[in-house]
Amino acid sequence: MSLAALGIDVGSTATKLVGVTPEGEIAWQKLVPTAPRIEAQAEALLGEARAAAGGGAPPVVATGYGRKLVPGAGRVLTEITCHARGVYRRTGRAGTLVDIGGQDSKVILIGPGGQVQHFVMNDKCAAGTGRFLEVTAGRLQLQVADMGATALAGAGEVPISSTCTVFAESEIVSLLARGAPVEHVVRGLHRALTQRVTSLVRSLGPRPPYFLSGGVAHNRAVAAFLAEALGAPVETVGEPQLMGAYGAALAGLDA
Repeated sequence: MSLAALGIDVGSTATKLVGVTPEGEIAWQKLVPTAPRIEAQAEALLGEARAAAGGGAPPVVATGYGRKLVPGAGRVLTEITCHARGVYRRTGRAGTLVDIGGQDSKVILIGPGGQVQHFVMNDKCAAGTGRFLEVTAGRLQLQVADMGATALAGAGEVPISSTCTVFAESEIVSLLARGAPVEHVVRGLHRALTQRVTSLVRSLGPRPPYFLSGGVAHNRAVAAFLAEALGAPVETVGEPQLMGAYGAALAGLDA
């Protein structure tokens, strides 16, 4: 296998590693939960990728919140730059990227050449992030992977007024105690999350087409509710969790 560059995205929840060919196509990938000892985990993953590449030493570009802890990284780039590059390579279009991760969410305006024109972030509060769904799923005794389907299955909806994750938990307990159907509560939770993200999009000025990346992009209800709120389709990009690592690997091809 010929790997010309490696990109590693050390996120708060998952670590992603992508190897690309000289043409920039994904030839190898790995996604694992982020371990407490980031440096040791990154070193092991890079060793695995190099072994898959036949023992070579392709350049490594690191991104994500733990990017500065990756041993042997030749370059370190922000996840904003890397997500924009990965998504642009996948779609070939400028537009607005919504990246919803475990601990933060970002809205990135991608220019005609794939460059970042502007961005906003929600990194001060878990509302509008994957953590919001993770915590509330635990309270509802549901699997996170089942949340989207449950939300879409509900015909009714219970509004969730709390945008804070801690207060939303208390609100859920109260709603369930009063007999609210679980699927209606879950639908309300998704509405609250997407409203938070939609406000970030509008703060930059709506600019379709809209793309969705990050782990939460696997949740079909999030994409559906975002599209409804924005009045335009929202495209889930390729392997949405890999876009940061993919963009980093593409940067590794730069001379």
